[in-house]
Amino acid sequence: MLTNKEKEYLELAVSLAEEALNKGDQPFGSVLVSKEGEILFKDHNRISTGDNTKHPELHIAQWASVNLSEEERKEAVVYTSGEHCPMCANAHAINGLGKIVYATSSAQFRKWQKEFGVEAGRVRPLRITDIAEDIEVIGPVKEFEDRVKALHKEYYRK
Repeated sequence: MLTNKEKEYLELAVSLAEEALNKGDQPFGSVLVSKEGEILFKDHNRISTGDNTKHPELHIAQWASVNLSEEERKEAVVYTSGEHCPMCANAHAINGLGKIVYATSSAQFRKWQKEFGVEAGRVRPLRITDIAEDIEVIGPVKEFEDRVKALHKEYYRK
């Protein structure tokens, strides 16, 4: 069960996904939070640049590797609108980040793509724990499902 504060961080991640959508990007957003509850870094998808690796979770892992100690990375939590893709889960694990809390899963996203008539991507939608077994993961969080699904539906409708 998530605390109200954790739900606020997830709310921020989903708001960042909305911001991404409004800028023409796929709606994904993520927030890095310290052990003390300080928001350290936040970002949203930026794939409209033509670089499909510009995911917020990857950017968080890169930022944390340069700006946080090993202990700070281990104690930090990533809150994200969608479960990490394999690339981002790998970067998260390699850089030693801690817990991940996601609003919606990769399996849900793949199901929605099928429902929207969108061809699935070339990357298999593995769960975070298929990539990094020792990372604590919480998600999906049901109360965000309809909102996140609507964002993706709008993205593919355009």
